[in-house]
Amino acid sequence: MDTSQAPKAGSHVPAWHHPILSPEHGVYVVLLVSFLTGAAAAQQWTWTTTLVLISAFAGFQAEHPLVLQIRQRRSWKPRFLVWGGLYGSLALGIAIYLALKSPMLWWLYGAAIATLILDAIAVFQRQHRSIANELLTFAAVCLTAPFAYIATTGTVTAAIVGLWLLNTCFFGSAIFTVKLRKARTAALMPGIVYHAIAILSLATLCYCNWLAPVTASAFSIALLRFCLVIGWQDWYKAAQIQYVASLETLSSILFLAITAISLLPAHLPASM
Repeated sequence: MDTSQAPKAGSHVPAWHHPILSPEHGVYVVLLVSFLTGAAAAQQWTWTTTLVLISAFAGFQAEHPLVLQIRQRRSWKPRFLVWGGLYGSLALGIAIYLALKSPMLWWLYGAAIATLILDAIAVFQRQHRSIANELLTFAAVCLTAPFAYIATTGTVTAAIVGLWLLNTCFFGSAIFTVKLRKARTAALMPGIVYHAIAILSLATLCYCNWLAPVTASAFSIALLRFCLVIGWQDWYKAAQIQYVASLETLSSILFLAITAISLLPAHLPASM
């Protein structure tokens, strides 16, 4: 999830009180879109919904200094520990408060903590950018959808699990499109297999009534993006990163629009 490098010896090191923010803009999009789909599924916005967003954001920020510290190997950096601790304490404090109101959240927290541990191990073993680890990380970030839903409504349903899987499938697709930019990871077959499995999985969710077909149709944005990238591979490989980021952001906005419209009621309650 993190592409920045730790400060090199002899370079200017920021003062410890300067905030550390993750440079992974793509993950911000994943977190925000997943959160908004969960809020749309809840069909209401309460103060606990806002707390979820703060906790999820702080939890994501806590991961960045942790990764930087692990990359230091044997050298301890107080700045990383201070900001990781601050972000982590904020996220944990809010999370515990919300779990006391909705005990079902403990299961979700367990999954998030397990993912954080596995991600830390991957960083230590220099496997942070493997497809498996990135899929696992995106799946964890997409837990923001059920996090928002459960904290807001106090309930958990099969439909919210289906929504989490839809988010995971959609954002997991971006991993395979971005990999096409590098010659070392430009093989088409992994992406084709992934999208075939995703389609089959979403069709199964629809058959089991865990996901409405109109909601599942939002995944068509990922398929369209993948096909466009395949058709314009030469341009995509040579394009500047800001154009790639714009493509990913636009597709995420379209995905959010389709998903949210399919989940929101025709008329919102007057209290909202």
